[in-house]
Amino acid sequence: MLVSQLKQSIDISASTDVVDRCITDQTLMRRWLNPLLHCEPIGAWSTDVGSRSRFIIQIPLVKPTLYNVVIERSPGLVVWEFQGFFHGRDRWECQPLDRGTHLINHFEFKIPNPVVRWGFNTFAFTLTQKDMQAQLHRLKRLAEAVEKQE
Repeated sequence: MLVSQLKQSIDISASTDVVDRCITDQTLMRRWLNPLLHCEPIGAWSTDVGSRSRFIIQIPLVKPTLYNVVIERSPGLVVWEFQGFFHGRDRWECQPLDRGTHLINHFEFKIPNPVVRWGFNTFAFTLTQKDMQAQLHRLKRLAEAVEKQE
C-alpha cells in the first residue's frame, strides 16, 4: 500500500510562538480549520505527547472519524499520529524567519480500505490539497491578527 503525502508551506508575519499557539490552542484552531472538520479532545485538551483527540468530518449520517495522539511536541512543532479510515501523521513545523515564521504542514497517510482509497484518490485528493492550502491562508490571517493584538 502506497503512502500518500501532501506537503505545503506558507510564510507568516508573526512570531513562531504565536503561530505555534494558533496551531495548538483549541479555540484558535476552530478559527482556521475547515468548518466541516470538528476536533474534540479525549479527556482534557492538550498537545503534550500522549494527548488524544478525534477529528470528525461533519458529513451527514457517516461522520468519518480519525483518532489522534500527539507523538512529538516541542516549541514550534507538533506531530499528530492518527488512525481511522486513514492511518498516518500530520506534522506542523514552525521555522523562524527574520520577520516571522515559515510554517510547514506535512500530511502523510495511507488508506487501508481499497474502496475508500479509490474514492479518496478519485474524488477527494485534489479537494484535500486545496483545503489544506486554504487552511494555511486562514491560519496566516489569524496568526498575523493575533500578533498585531499583542
